[in-house]
Amino acid sequence: MKTLLRYFPTALVAVLLTLTLTSCAAIGDIFKTGVWTGVILVVVGIGVVIWIVSKLFGGGGGSSNV
Repeated sequence: MKTLLRYFPTALVAVLLTLTLTSCAAIGDIFKTGVWTGVILVVVGIGVVIWIVSKLFGGGGGSSNV
């Protein structure tokens, strides 16, 4: 239960961002700020999503092949 509560704030922020920021609004804002800024934001956004998913599913990288 403690591990579930440890990820609760991150999951809550992810859900709130998903519900409040529509994809069309995000894409429109990206094109308003410029292409390279948009590319940087998309790369950072994908990195954050991958990081959150790896934290939620235990991507510690501590595999032992014995």
